[in-house]
Amino acid sequence: MLGIIRQKAFGQSLQRIRPVASSWRGYSSTSKQMMVREALNSALDEEMSADPKVFLMEKRLGNIRVHIRSYFLTSNCGFMFMISKGLLEKYGPERVLDTPITEAGFTGIGVGAAFYGLKPIVEFMTFNFSMQAIDHIINSAAKTNYMSAGQISVPIVFRGPNGAAAGVGAQHSQCYASWYASCPGLKVLAPYSSEDARGLLKAAIRDPDPVVFLENELLYGESFPVSAEVLDSSFCLPIGKAKIEREGKDVTITAFSKMVGYALKAAEILAKDGISAEIINLRSIRPLDRPAINASVRKTNRLVTVEEGFPQHGVGAEICASIIEDSFGYLDAPVERITGADVPMPYAANLERMALPQVEDIVRAARRACYRSVPMAAAQSY
Repeated sequence: MLGIIRQKAFGQSLQRIRPVASSWRGYSSTSKQMMVREALNSALDEEMSADPKVFLMEKRLGNIRVHIRSYFLTSNCGFMFMISKGLLEKYGPERVLDTPITEAGFTGIGVGAAFYGLKPIVEFMTFNFSMQAIDHIINSAAKTNYMSAGQISVPIVFRGPNGAAAGVGAQHSQCYASWYASCPGLKVLAPYSSEDARGLLKAAIRDPDPVVFLENELLYGESFPVSAEVLDSSFCLPIGKAKIEREGKDVTITAFSKMVGYALKAAEILAKDGISAEIINLRSIRPLDRPAINASVRKTNRLVTVEEGFPQHGVGAEICASIIEDSFGYLDAPVERITGADVPMPYAANLERMALPQVEDIVRAARRACYRSVPMAAAQSY
């Protein structure tokens, strides 16, 4: 391959990349199915049981049962997504706090509690609302450890739905992965499966630094296989490590959150064309597992990045920069980026679909990277 021929010329710069023997691969022996919301709920329950300093802050609107939209699950838990189901009854109102609709206020209280040594978990009904509290997240939580010369730790988790849902418009549909990942002092996680949700949330709660935990509303009701190991109360995933969801040899596809599922579906279609795609579930946006991504690209010699967010200054752009800096000599094709459209999210369902990456977009990009795409003139002749 052309990339391998160029390998020697870039050998010295490539020495900086560590091997990725520690990357997680596949599921261990499956014992049951678990929904993502159940995985999150069990992680919260076990960490609250293990550490009395852990407590929740969420908008429960006075524990009133409210039915806002047909697909929201109505209950006085989590507020509508059933993430904290049963925790108020088990741990009481002193550890499951009902907050008003004032993100700036309760987020500031949470950060102050973390300064004091407690471990708050602050829920945003959607991360779009975290914009009301971004001063506390960035200027207080993210920077205080550095500004105090390491004397003050800020063990706090900011969690909630991130990215597009369905028909909720521009102000409730934005992906904030690249926003928060650009800030030193924060760790940013984005789970896909139940294993991710359970293991990463436990890691976030135990971490001494502030963690932004980006969930996806449309994944809450999805079920995934989990092993006995995942169900063990000691289970925890390492922050900063990606997972190879599917091994391949022709093209690397990176994705996070809901887009991992799309990438896996695309890989099945590509396999019918004889293209073997390696799917990397990033899991951690900051720190980013650059060694795992670079090692995969050095094997496949091609890269497609997938994300829901806007194209400019996105997560995919950072991955592209890493590959150009450290594995350029291995590339046999230009890097392909699949992102959301560079527009505020439309409300109309047909326009919303056009604004978000789809499985067919990933398939076309991978085919282009592998030089298997049908020329436009030929396509029009069919």
